[in-house]
Amino acid sequence: MIDDLPPLREVIRTHDLAARKSLGQNFLLDLNLTARIARLAGPLEQSVVVEIGPGPGGLTRALLSAGAIKLIAIERDARCLPALQEIFDHYPGKLEVHNSDALTFDYKPLSAHENVKIVANLPYNIATKLLIDWLRAPQWPPFYQSMTLMFQKEVALRICADFGSKAYGRLAVISQWRTRPEIVMKLPARAFTPPPKVDSAVVHFTPIDPAGEECRLEDLEVVSAAAFGQRRKMLRSSLKQISKTPTELLKQAGIEPEKRAEQLSIAAFTRLAQAYGVSRTI
Repeated sequence: MIDDLPPLREVIRTHDLAARKSLGQNFLLDLNLTARIARLAGPLEQSVVVEIGPGPGGLTRALLSAGAIKLIAIERDARCLPALQEIFDHYPGKLEVHNSDALTFDYKPLSAHENVKIVANLPYNIATKLLIDWLRAPQWPPFYQSMTLMFQKEVALRICADFGSKAYGRLAVISQWRTRPEIVMKLPARAFTPPPKVDSAVVHFTPIDPAGEECRLEDLEVVSAAAFGQRRKMLRSSLKQISKTPTELLKQAGIEPEKRAEQLSIAAFTRLAQAYGVSRTI
């Protein structure tokens, strides 16, 4: 046990918190596992932690027990609020709960805090959308120092995929251009209640200076979308949808027109985005 609060199964029974598929809920009830995730987020003693979808509060308790100076929990499901209130009472002054949708929550005020870390067992139905939104932070480095996030295992593999692999795609390009993602933990479906149909994995993201030449994120998204939208085609063909002269565009980026999207490194995609950005201004 990480604290002397009731076991999570008892919390779920007391507050009638059956997981809802519509909210992407799969609860992680093993406090040993939630404590491990908290440790993977790094030292928390000086951190303000943001958690998405705390549910009955298993990871919340682990993060507070690990020493987070403040935890900002964003929970859409109002049924979970009484359970979170019990944690609030147990850790006075450390838990701040927002009954809000994480997709529309205003994260800008968080930039006033130092050493912010996002740690969450993300609802699977919004996990990728949330990640992309955080990677699109207009100011870089962003308001957070790191992210430690749970995804479906397949999504985690796509995020961390090396170029040249089948899993390599737009998600890897955007993620690895702005962060260093690493799979730090894998969990079988049976670890959750109810068990999802797929295994899961925790990815730790460390923000970095964008790789290669400077480019606009918007341009990187456009070129990667075009390239991977027709990934079986050579780039001279797949880029026709964004450029009247794709071969010239590729030449400017130092890329062979016969290559395909999965053969380009992050740095190569950055050069391509830079060349595309210049071409739009001519």
